[in-house]
Amino acid sequence: MSTNQLLSKISTPYAEALLDSARDSSVLTEINQDLSLISNILSRSEELKTFFGNPLISIESKKDAVNTLFADQLNNLTLRFLFLLIERRRISFLAMIIDKYFSLFYQFDLTIIAEILTPIALTELQQAELIAKIKSITSSRTVKLVIKLDQNLIAGFVIKLGSKVIDTSLQGKLKDMSYYLNSV
Repeated sequence: MSTNQLLSKISTPYAEALLDSARDSSVLTEINQDLSLISNILSRSEELKTFFGNPLISIESKKDAVNTLFADQLNNLTLRFLFLLIERRRISFLAMIIDKYFSLFYQFDLTIIAEILTPIALTELQQAELIAKIKSITSSRTVKLVIKLDQNLIAGFVIKLGSKVIDTSLQGKLKDMSYYLNSV
């Protein structure tokens, strides 16, 4: 079993349990906001990740740190979930659990994440039209765009929908032509 499979095996049940609890308690929006906040903090603080990952630091110290950092900011369900992870010594997997939670949430919500590579920023109108087109292609209720500027593209854009790639860039068209000409 690979490391990624093992990490997925550990993170999936926790993410599923949190999603089910949030859904049952009708606090999905709050939990999503809480997890986004925690994810942002973890991505900016190597010290906090190291602190949570250190097995020599006591459970009580980790609980105190969570209380100090988040007590006034998070929903009670999120706090209890963090304490559970600490008690079961799984808090070091928090970032992976959050990623898995959002992946499951998007599946539940019929939301698709579309990564857009473009050489220039898209206008609001272009984004709206792109969202409408992706909705019709994928039958999703909602589409979340993740736009990344790529100066290497000459014109057009590239859309990544999971493992599917739609390349409308000039660079992509030239590659297709080159492949076709080389195969003839």
